[in-house]
Amino acid sequence: MNMLPNNPLLLTTLLLVGSNVFMTFAWYGHLKNLGHSPWYIAALISWGIALFEYMLQVPANRIGYGTMNLAQLKILQEVITLSVFVPFSIWYMHQPLKMDYLYAAVCLMAAVYFIFRA
Repeated sequence: MNMLPNNPLLLTTLLLVGSNVFMTFAWYGHLKNLGHSPWYIAALISWGIALFEYMLQVPANRIGYGTMNLAQLKILQEVITLSVFVPFSIWYMHQPLKMDYLYAAVCLMAAVYFIFRA
């Protein structure tokens, strides 16, 4: 029984969301959890987390590239990155919510419009 969606755009998006969760923890989670550890310990742990990011990101990009062009794939990635990063920074890292997040989201939505329009 295959539980993966047949829609390449949906599958690409889901894999990129998962990839971005790992990426965000690899890039920024050590700031909270390993702040008192030597940098090389944080780098090694982050590298281990990043392996899981790439295990999702590489297939996502291969699947998506067959459906989208490279620019569309990149803009989708950036929108997902911001969509994962903002909740992470607010709830996990306890950073304040800023209007700049909304402004960035509006700019990304404009980018999505321009890159995906016919």
